[in-house]
Amino acid sequence: MKKLATPSAPPVSPTANDLRGLGRLAVDGVTGVTNLVEAMHAAITHLPAVIGRPAPATTSGLTGLVYRGVRGVTQLVGTGVDRSLSGLAPLLGGDEPSPQREAIRAAVNGVLGDHLESSANPLAIAMQFRSQGQPLALSPRALTASLPDATGKLLVLVHGLCMNDLQWNYAGHDHGQALQQDLGYTPVYLHYNSGRRISHNGLELAGLLEQLVRAYPVPVEEITLLCHSMGGLVARAALDQALASSHAWAGLPTRVLFLGTPHHGAPLERAGSWADMLIGISPYSAPLVRIGKIRSAGIQDLRHGNLRDADWQDRNGDDRADGRTPMPLPASVLAYAMAVSTQEAREDRDIHSIRGDGLVPVASALGVHADRAFDLRIPKPRRWVGHEANHLELLGSQAVYRQMLRWLRKPAAPAVKE
Repeated sequence: MKKLATPSAPPVSPTANDLRGLGRLAVDGVTGVTNLVEAMHAAITHLPAVIGRPAPATTSGLTGLVYRGVRGVTQLVGTGVDRSLSGLAPLLGGDEPSPQREAIRAAVNGVLGDHLESSANPLAIAMQFRSQGQPLALSPRALTASLPDATGKLLVLVHGLCMNDLQWNYAGHDHGQALQQDLGYTPVYLHYNSGRRISHNGLELAGLLEQLVRAYPVPVEEITLLCHSMGGLVARAALDQALASSHAWAGLPTRVLFLGTPHHGAPLERAGSWADMLIGISPYSAPLVRIGKIRSAGIQDLRHGNLRDADWQDRNGDDRADGRTPMPLPASVLAYAMAVSTQEAREDRDIHSIRGDGLVPVASALGVHADRAFDLRIPKPRRWVGHEANHLELLGSQAVYRQMLRWLRKPAAPAVKE
């Protein structure tokens, strides 16, 4: 008897998954606000406390029953919505994601990515390499088909916070595509959840690069990591993990170009931390700290530029003090740092007095630190400062690209064992 073929399931629509993800996020939001209101209610009805002494976080009696009921109904409705959308997803088909959808999803991941991952929300971005917006399967046959013109000069582009791989195309210019045309590089773009811990993303990137190099269609002669903003910290964390694990790719000639990377932190994140502390001084305003803490673990890592787990696993858990241990750049890596300032160029300014790019100070972007143990010691010939530009314009600046060309036209130095 001839066996009937089992029909394949229709592809799941990204739009349907987005709806499910947003539905779950809305439920989480309602539950979170309910918790916040209950904590405020408990604080207000509690006898005045000494400054700094926490008030109860929950209410009791009939009031407590009401709040528990709101949470229970919200979760019940959320479960029903999620199940309904799960059934609807296969019927909607497999439409291609748009750049707008990708940008929104990347922004949500940047702000709430750690929560999306921990709650298994469909909006959470899984780390992967992509080319022209399409995932790359890390097998020799698949990579040969996806990268038919691959050369031994591998270029890996690592985007920044709240961004995605498609946003390397800025105002019609893509550094990766331009370097492919001018210098024969093969660009591969990392897509990742920028709301996760930088150390966690670094560990995963180190492993993915090992798989990529092993499955690459031709022998890899050199690796160049081109990193914007937070991407530079992820790359540094990956290098640290790769050397600790003796990954093969870490022994290849490697260059890293940092574009506006906050090596020593971003002041705006530190300002948010101090606001949290000031709000928390009063027992009545302490519950409002929860609103201020709607910042992902990835954003909090930008406060000081945390790279390792130990950098953020501080004793008291508030992460206000800089708990980093010095992590110099590996001797086997040629590093280049680029920064821009919104100010006009003036010869009488040193890097500490130059205004930054709107997000990252110039000294932080160049890896310069008053403590020599933290200074990345990137030689001056491999540091560059542009003017009258902002953080995002690093992606499309022709002046930035011309300087990259000057550096990358020189051959990569052979790897040096640590």
